[in-house]
Amino acid sequence: MTTTDLRIAVAGATGAVGRELLTLLEARGTEIGELRLLASERSRGRTIEFAGRELTVQLLEDAAFDGIDVAFFSCGKERSKRYAPAAVERGALVIDNSSAFRLDADVPLIVPEVNAAAMPTGSGGAIIANPNCSTILMVVPLAPLHQAFGLESVVVSTYQAASGAGQKGIEALLGGVRSYMDGPTDGGAAGEATAGETEVFGHRLAFNLVPHIDTFADDGVTGEERKMVLETRKIMGLPELPVDVTCVRVPVLRCHSEAVTIATREAITPDLARAALQGAPGVRLVDDPTGLEYPMPVDADGVEPVLVGRVRDSAVFENGISFWLSGDQLLKGAALNAVQIFESYQDMCGPQAQLTAPAERRED
Repeated sequence: MTTTDLRIAVAGATGAVGRELLTLLEARGTEIGELRLLASERSRGRTIEFAGRELTVQLLEDAAFDGIDVAFFSCGKERSKRYAPAAVERGALVIDNSSAFRLDADVPLIVPEVNAAAMPTGSGGAIIANPNCSTILMVVPLAPLHQAFGLESVVVSTYQAASGAGQKGIEALLGGVRSYMDGPTDGGAAGEATAGETEVFGHRLAFNLVPHIDTFADDGVTGEERKMVLETRKIMGLPELPVDVTCVRVPVLRCHSEAVTIATREAITPDLARAALQGAPGVRLVDDPTGLEYPMPVDADGVEPVLVGRVRDSAVFENGISFWLSGDQLLKGAALNAVQIFESYQDMCGPQAQLTAPAERRED
């Protein structure tokens, strides 16, 4: 198959991650013979511009995957469970951004900088799962630290942007900020959550924090927190790794941040940790607190690497450090990782599967 024969489908093309995927495919110079944009009935017939062409959004259905080589799914867990098997049956490689298949023993869960070796070989007819956004951003810096010092345990608190709830999350936050600043327009009292915020977040998010993402289990752990535990273990190949997680939604549009503390098997110092992180794939070290340089969401917006800084000794673990990170949830946390999976898959399958003309990768 030549590059111009490549047939790609994007399921969920009108959503926040779907649009980011299209932007990346175009920016990276991916040569595509046919691009099918798929979405629900509500978005059917809309047009989206790609590489100078106006493409019409088609209905997400089984037949939409006829002849497709690669299908990117970013349309939610239930639609992925319903339609991804149909795409696989038709010979497509499915790269799924939902939680539908992440913990299936037979489905690889991939962050290319960390576990590309777990990628399936061969062509088509398979599913590769894209991890949870917060998990992706954390394991990118964890990998070089584990390689150098051996992970013993991880404690993390996340500060997750509205975009993690999709386009409706972004719109709900913006609506909540407007309502708070200008006064409610729907008859509500000043400072109350808007209907959009209540629907998406359960509470007002504007100028607030919500320590609740996904549903609570009987043990008080949320689904988002459990995802991070189980996915981190699977990606890192450490099935018994202790991971303690608290996930918090914050009034930021699209960049997640995380406060991470690790205990290591080997002796570790901040300088040794910085040396391991400096130049690690997918990591940019931003660590000069006296110069007011440290990762922040405003600086991670639109940037591909995970920004890591505030590296310091742990006050709890004898062998341990703490650090802070920020990363673009829609880029490395979702669309970019999916595209990198696609590119890594081509690399591993050999020259006959080289279907893209690699563009220069943006680093800032």
